[in-house]
Amino acid sequence: MGIGLQFQSVKKLLLIFGIVIAFFALLSQLLQLPYENYIYSLISNVDGVGFEAETGLANRSNVEVDSVLGFQKSNEKRLNVNSTIEISTYSRQHGKMGNQSDQHLQLKSPAARPSDRDNVIEGSRNKTMSLLPFNDKGLMENQATVFNIDGASIMENKRRRPAPISYMNTLLLQNSISLVRSQWRSAREGELRKAKLQIESSPIIRNIPEVHASIFRNYSKFRRSYDLMENVLKVYVYKEGEKPIFHQPYLRGIYASEGWFMKLMEKNKQFLVKDPKKAHLFYLPFSSLKLREALSNQNFTHQKELKNHLINYIGRISRKYHFWNRSRGSDHFFVACHDWVCSLLNSIPKSMETCVRVLCNSNIAGGFKIGKDVSLPVTYVRSAESPLKDLGGNPPSARPVLAFFAGGIHGYLRPILMQHWSGKEPDMKIFGPMPRDPGGKAKYRELMKSSKYCICARGYEVHTPRVVESIHYECVPVIISDNYVPPLFEVLDWASFSVFVLEKDVPDLRNILLSITEEKYREMQHRLKIVQQYFLWHKNPVKYDLFHMILHSIWYNRVFHVKSK
Repeated sequence: MGIGLQFQSVKKLLLIFGIVIAFFALLSQLLQLPYENYIYSLISNVDGVGFEAETGLANRSNVEVDSVLGFQKSNEKRLNVNSTIEISTYSRQHGKMGNQSDQHLQLKSPAARPSDRDNVIEGSRNKTMSLLPFNDKGLMENQATVFNIDGASIMENKRRRPAPISYMNTLLLQNSISLVRSQWRSAREGELRKAKLQIESSPIIRNIPEVHASIFRNYSKFRRSYDLMENVLKVYVYKEGEKPIFHQPYLRGIYASEGWFMKLMEKNKQFLVKDPKKAHLFYLPFSSLKLREALSNQNFTHQKELKNHLINYIGRISRKYHFWNRSRGSDHFFVACHDWVCSLLNSIPKSMETCVRVLCNSNIAGGFKIGKDVSLPVTYVRSAESPLKDLGGNPPSARPVLAFFAGGIHGYLRPILMQHWSGKEPDMKIFGPMPRDPGGKAKYRELMKSSKYCICARGYEVHTPRVVESIHYECVPVIISDNYVPPLFEVLDWASFSVFVLEKDVPDLRNILLSITEEKYREMQHRLKIVQQYFLWHKNPVKYDLFHMILHSIWYNRVFHVKSK
């Protein structure tokens, strides 16, 4: 009898629990809350992963929050070319997919590197991998992966859901509240608190062109923050560390951003202080490219040696100075552009997780924290003596090409892009790698300058130099890279001058671009020309150039993570 009563009680409890879950699931759909996938996962245990209680989310990283909460369902988006161009369900709405989603393509391409482990395509596949020593293009070489890909629904098969730009905007607002804040008291902290109050209460600037203000999230706050940075910010650069890994910038090539910032920061007279007690921020001047090259020359074969090198460096800093231990490194920052850095740093979280990390590989599915970390633009500098060479492009009326892409066919996305659009439409110029001789490079630039839209498709990692190249050549960037946080994200409204397309919507790329009116395109292209000034390296820095804008993003994130009184 007692057992029967207990059984009935358990049944009632389970029934009540089910009703509560169903109620919240229905409520989330009605209110379009970002927690709907979390509630659904409690019911069905999506991906076979157990989840922690919602109350524990505040102290978790972006990637953990993403996997628990999920992203808003793509079918809640609407085609709206007057706001964010991030058409996640365009193909469903317009019925353009046809039988493409049933087509399977046998592809043979390089496997994802260790930092791409979150981007492995789920589903039917046969994988063969051989780990060989590191080469100059990444952490591993000569890996081969053979698998079947449903090109039209590739992202739906991924374990991690794609993050549209609107979700990243939400994260920026959420993390302004939830990330860990500085709590110690010092004169420098007081100055940052005062700056924070002044930025938050900044008066509205009205005497500016509307089109200029439209490219910023809040132009008045940006101007106030930038002016305060120029008048208040002081940076201390650690002298420790030997060349070439430390204090020796490399100014050419795809990873040049970290080198240019190092060079301009270390010789700067406006922001630098010799007394660390006067500093609001502390710069760790190591080069990820030089670290990679130096250890490669020593015939290393394990990532552990890279990790130990940085751990030893931080240990030396923390033993010699009290500033790192005082803040647990939260007022320290470094700038790194090499692909492997993010995964390397994730393997040593106790040492460097609290730093402001300025990274080209700004992948929120790989540990990048919006609101704390800073997205570093990949700027392919061909001439250290003339970094501004070949800027500009044709006016909108002289851009007959609808969309252009050329580059190495690596990673999982670019083969899909080639499958659907290479040689398919005369106004879609989609190619593999072009010749690297002077003629080939000139042709590449000319196509960018004469195209309306330039496709910025991810490769091995989420970032690509084409984003900044598009800005330089005034070609509206079409960013196809789920989970990629674009540069200067803290202040710029990227939706006003660029297009975001989810990776799974590559099969409908042309229809998406054709749906944008000519008027809307010209608006974006005009804004792009204004944005260009913020993405330029100058041998001698000028106001609002890329050096100052990167430093401002570091300053801005730091200011808003000082605990208010």
